[in-house]
Amino acid sequence: MAIRRQGTRPAIGFEAQTTGGPAQRPDAAAVRRFEALALPHADAAYNLALRLTRQSEAAEDVVHDAYLRALTGFGAYRGGDARAWILTIVRHRALDWLREQRRKATLPLRVVTGDEADDELDWQPHDPDQESPEQALIRKGEAAGLHALIDALPPRLREVLVLREMEDLSYRQIAEVTSAPVGSVMSRLARARVQLGEAWRRLQDVKEGRT
Repeated sequence: MAIRRQGTRPAIGFEAQTTGGPAQRPDAAAVRRFEALALPHADAAYNLALRLTRQSEAAEDVVHDAYLRALTGFGAYRGGDARAWILTIVRHRALDWLREQRRKATLPLRVVTGDEADDELDWQPHDPDQESPEQALIRKGEAAGLHALIDALPPRLREVLVLREMEDLSYRQIAEVTSAPVGSVMSRLARARVQLGEAWRRLQDVKEGRT
């Protein structure tokens, strides 16, 4: 059961897109430095946004907004892991999008404590065009069925699985992106793998007519 990226990100350009007055806009040299640093991670950024929002148009909007915000604040960047830095911003924007969809659906946020807070964002926006894992498996093959199963995981589990299995981030990098202790990252990843494995076996049973 190999987990790979699905789809490719749209082109990202920054010409005339930054906001604010001249004093707030990065100069051309800063834009070039930012592009050299951040654009190599755009595919990973789009993949994370796509897996969290489960909608390609929303993922595009999240990535564009995240990159523009990163560019606007590039003057405060002091080095470090560039991929973790940009993915952190993308993740924040994607989770903001999920919260906004929940508010639009007029569903109250759950009050949770302790480790349950990890799953505060387990609500998913309804998408009438979203295929079930069974439909994806039948129409598009095993890779699509697997991605549909990943999309069915709670966002807190889905993000660590994507960052580890698709983007090959270390536990430390994932902890930085998700603002979680390494121990929590490992725990969430273990839960995600177990849930995905069980769902995959059920899907294979359906495919082979054993249920």
